[in-house]
Amino acid sequence: MEILDKAKEVVREFSPATFALKNRTTVLLATILITFIGISAYNGMPRENFPEIKIPTIFVGITYPGNSPKDMENLITRHIEKEIKTINGVTKISSSCIQDFSTTVVEFDFEVDPKDALQKVKDAVDRAKSDLPTDMTIEPNIFDMDFSNMPVVNVNLSGKEFSMDELKDYAEYLKDEIEVLPEISKVEIKGALDKEMKVELNRYKMEAMDISFYNIEEAIKQENITMSAGDLSGNDYRRTLRVEGQFKS
Repeated sequence: MEILDKAKEVVREFSPATFALKNRTTVLLATILITFIGISAYNGMPRENFPEIKIPTIFVGITYPGNSPKDMENLITRHIEKEIKTINGVTKISSSCIQDFSTTVVEFDFEVDPKDALQKVKDAVDRAKSDLPTDMTIEPNIFDMDFSNMPVVNVNLSGKEFSMDELKDYAEYLKDEIEVLPEISKVEIKGALDKEMKVELNRYKMEAMDISFYNIEEAIKQENITMSAGDLSGNDYRRTLRVEGQFKS
């Protein structure tokens, strides 16, 4: 008897396990209920195929026609990088230069807000303008990486039996139909050629008649215009008159 009493004293009881063994039905129902609630919560979670991702990466593009890649580096890129390096939170700066164009990519720490990063880079480029060439006519293009503005679907139109004008008409029709969908925020047409008219001038006749390029430009603009001609009232009716003068061919 003393041995049995000592054996009972050695055995220890784990109360949660004992409760589960004594109430197996209750534990089973609770397990099923928790599993059902978990599956319902998982199915009800909002999900996106293309979630919005904010990456604090800024692009700086500068165009300076007539300069080689080496000149773009010396005249543009080095001054831009010098000012950007003074910004707090920058983790990496990478630049590349080609003929007439310089690109600088600025990567920030993920704790930096993309809007703040964009403003800081714009301020740095403004500070660097004093060291840039004074004959630059094109402003720097500065923008952030926004995945929400990247195209989700690309639709290509082609056909050997169709002209460029016909393909453009089909693309514009398809653009209008797609924009009707409530989920679509923006549709762009790329690659379509716009028609242009070339005006050849005789400079000798222009000098003889004392006509400048500006005079010819203004004359073309004034002919290519549609304007209102007022209202016409009569017989209890009021009509709006409009003079169409835009070029159609």
